[in-house]
Amino acid sequence: MSYQYWLIVFIAVQIIHGLGTWKLYSIAGEKSWSAFVPVYNAIVLMRIINREWWLVFLLFLPVINIIMFVVIWVEIARSFGKNSYLDTFLSIISLGFYTYYLNYIEDVKYVKDRNINPKSTSGEWTSSLIFAIIAATIVHNYVMQPYTIPTSSLEKSLLVGDFLFVSKFHYGARVPMTAIAAPMVHDTIPIIKAKSYLEYFELPYLRIPGFQKIKNNDIVVFNWPVDTMLNMYYTDKYHYKPIDKKTNYVKRCVGIAGDTLEIKDGYVYINGEKNKLNDRAELQFSYLVQPKNRTFSKKVMVNNYDVTDPFGIINRENTYKFIAMSDKTINKFKNHPNVGSIEKDLAINGQRDSNIFPHNENYNWNNDFFGPIYIPKSGAKIKINKENLPVYKRVIEVYEKNTLSVVGENIFINEELSTDYTFKQDYYWLMGDNRHNSQDSRAWGFVPFDHVVGKPVFKWLSWNTNGKGINKIRWDRMFTTVHGAGNPTSYFVPFLIFLGIYFGVKKWKQYKKED
Repeated sequence: MSYQYWLIVFIAVQIIHGLGTWKLYSIAGEKSWSAFVPVYNAIVLMRIINREWWLVFLLFLPVINIIMFVVIWVEIARSFGKNSYLDTFLSIISLGFYTYYLNYIEDVKYVKDRNINPKSTSGEWTSSLIFAIIAATIVHNYVMQPYTIPTSSLEKSLLVGDFLFVSKFHYGARVPMTAIAAPMVHDTIPIIKAKSYLEYFELPYLRIPGFQKIKNNDIVVFNWPVDTMLNMYYTDKYHYKPIDKKTNYVKRCVGIAGDTLEIKDGYVYINGEKNKLNDRAELQFSYLVQPKNRTFSKKVMVNNYDVTDPFGIINRENTYKFIAMSDKTINKFKNHPNVGSIEKDLAINGQRDSNIFPHNENYNWNNDFFGPIYIPKSGAKIKINKENLPVYKRVIEVYEKNTLSVVGENIFINEELSTDYTFKQDYYWLMGDNRHNSQDSRAWGFVPFDHVVGKPVFKWLSWNTNGKGINKIRWDRMFTTVHGAGNPTSYFVPFLIFLGIYFGVKKWKQYKKED
């Protein structure tokens, strides 16, 4: 929906509110016309229902404002003496139109300086729950979001089972686009497995300015650009999903806007120079290993594969294929007495892989030999022709919402003959460190900045499903940072000390109060 459409909706809401409450405003000692004035009517309303004025800001935060509307409907009724469970039920079930009954039919009196404290245990629980949901939703949408690593594409840096905190404010918090959605869940409501949002009420893209730009080799959480899953379980290629409800992915940003990227022998080159990762990251490739004998004489484990068991790996003419092996692993393994040869399992240069972007027969690219390709930058202008159009077609049509057609050798953008194109936003190239086992930009192309969710900053838990007992927790990864060089520093012990001090002081204060 466009800004113009939402302006009409906003004005309509003000009129509906004013028509349903102008008399109530007057009964409360306020000017009746103030019920129609945008923003000011909300400030006056907070005074009428005896609430803080700054709560008005919550009325303009998507998702949170839906919760606030329900609370205000109930609070209006109670401010005019309607405190029964039936009044509360009618306020909610009527979507706030119960105020029309109070405004035009019921002879109500304003309860000045109303006590807003809950009068029952159930009321206290409800009030606390609403406050907790609102606070958690604000943190989730604008400050920090929990995230779990589901795949091994960033193995070594991030492990399957790592639980992360993803910062929304580093790159700038993105305002939720789905105006009506369940709080603190993604595209699917747990248990009932129903869609968590209404896609008909979609807000235009808006992002709060961040204090950091995405840099080369940053690990980034983003929405999968080509996601067409109905929910987290079923896919429909014709299904549309709002950007903020597309599946969350996490990869390493090897190329940023304005870079020229190329892949040679499986290694990434940025602007002609080989990309260098810090020592905490480890690239992994698939390798073909040929033993001197049919099998290894002693039990050898390589990346959780039992080499003595030929069914644990791929056996091809007495050659074994090992997936996700780093240089460190290879350097150790090649000295094994039964290893005859080790060869990186690379694709052939110039041999086209149909699963590789841009999925065009004129581009003979594959996972290991790719590009060169220019990564679009906001404001940058490039020449557009039939040769490079497959690379930028989705950017122009889908991400930047233009009409595009090709007539003979001519390209028309928004029905105008075009020989060049100026990009409207920045794009990025995201890849996994596990180069032969990663679904990344090589498969679906550029990631627009409006798809960026945030920056992972902290691992608060790491769970190893293959571990036993207490070893299911990877203790050395608890409370460690994601980025940086060298061995991660654990803040688990300082956290326990802080926790002990906090509860100790709290217990001491309680003891002093009782004393």
